[in-house]
Amino acid sequence: MMDGLIAGRLYGTPEQRTSKTGKPFMVARMRAECGDGENLFVNVIAFDAAPCAALEALREGDAIAIAGPITPKVWTDKQGIVHPALDAIAHQVLTAYHVEHKQRQVLSGQGGHEAAHEE
Repeated sequence: MMDGLIAGRLYGTPEQRTSKTGKPFMVARMRAECGDGENLFVNVIAFDAAPCAALEALREGDAIAIAGPITPKVWTDKQGIVHPALDAIAHQVLTAYHVEHKQRQVLSGQGGHEAAHEE
């Protein structure tokens, strides 16, 4: 397992599930475009509240970036062709909403960096 930062688009709608112990978690799939024009599918799971909430607010096709541990995998399509894939645990999720929200904070002088420099 290695840490990674992956950006792409949501493939399908994220689903909330419940563990055997009763704790909710989210699962999703995203498609990340590789440099050669191919797509890499990423199976995403989130356990913490913030990444789960971010995933829950998204719909198919939304832009997304996730950070966390990743594990390389392969999958076989109906024609028997093997494709690479990744499994990822989302410790952080960044969406277009988060970027716009942070930009508004910075422009209005409420960004975290300004407060840190004032002390």
